[in-house]
Amino acid sequence: MIEIYRGKKVFITGHTGFKGSWLWAILNHIGAECTGYALAPHTEPAHFSLFPLRKASFIGDICNQESLTKRLQDSEAEVVFHLAAQPLVRESYKNPRYTYETNVIGTLCLLEAVRNTPSIKAVVIITTDKVYENKEWDYPYRESDELGGYDMYSSSKACAEILVNSYKRSFFSPERMLLIATARAGNVIGGGDWSTDRLIPDMVKATSKGKPVFIRNPKSVRPWQHVLDCLYGYLLLGGKLLEGKKEFARSWNFSPYSSETKNVKEITEIASKYWEQIRVEYGEATEDYHEAGLLRLDNSLATSLLKWKPVWDTETAIQKTIEWYKVFYQRNSLLTETQIAEFLQKAITK
Repeated sequence: MIEIYRGKKVFITGHTGFKGSWLWAILNHIGAECTGYALAPHTEPAHFSLFPLRKASFIGDICNQESLTKRLQDSEAEVVFHLAAQPLVRESYKNPRYTYETNVIGTLCLLEAVRNTPSIKAVVIITTDKVYENKEWDYPYRESDELGGYDMYSSSKACAEILVNSYKRSFFSPERMLLIATARAGNVIGGGDWSTDRLIPDMVKATSKGKPVFIRNPKSVRPWQHVLDCLYGYLLLGGKLLEGKKEFARSWNFSPYSSETKNVKEITEIASKYWEQIRVEYGEATEDYHEAGLLRLDNSLATSLLKWKPVWDTETAIQKTIEWYKVFYQRNSLLTETQIAEFLQKAITK
């Protein structure tokens, strides 16, 4: 299990973002000693700003090599989780250079900092399910399948995967006793995400203002999962690396079972069951941006070797997400700690 992190020093990049702030919260819940390095939150409100666990939080650019290396060395961390990224597909069309600088050069800077920090034993690099050359077929992609990327976000993350493999071969010999893995997950949902152009955040932002939400591409199919499920996978993976198990230093898919995959319209219908005020208008996207219509991942490697399996199915993930937002908007309160405790108890019994 993930008790290995209790008392461990952990370094998180991108800890002010949606997934990073939940990872920060889980690790603090377990009893880890976290140091975070990221830009200031890019939304208002922001989950990280609401959750008061910021003892060793540093604001800085992932591409600032000197600053990043100093913070990593000062942290004396044993394990790094790299989540800092430009994570939005449509934003990558508007700002391709910034997307590549953050996702590729930022990863290079992190790896350079790791090279110069002797305390590090394990690194988990977070990429995305969109690193695969998506042929729009029903076949779930395996970790050994061809990398690609139609849009700038997807291709930048595929480049990051190639970069990580190159660094592992070039600079991290077995004698260094440092293990690196990459984790691929996508369409993660959960409370506290207010990013633009994401399905549930767009729904709850509109609903909180008493407005309908316009949904583009309602037939698009994705592997939707709760943020705690994929983060639990990252933590299991990092734990294996900390134990020095070299066979785990590779790429991993974290996704729901293929039978759980749903399209955008199905997600909105489930969400409306748990918040009746949600009103949805469907239509086609007007921008000339390509977005994949179908994407599935094969999670069999993680389920068989890591013994990871989704704790909350897709409907439960949506229910927990909507509950988080309803409590936030209607009671001005957070369910973060409650949901972490509930999830971890369920994970133990499951």
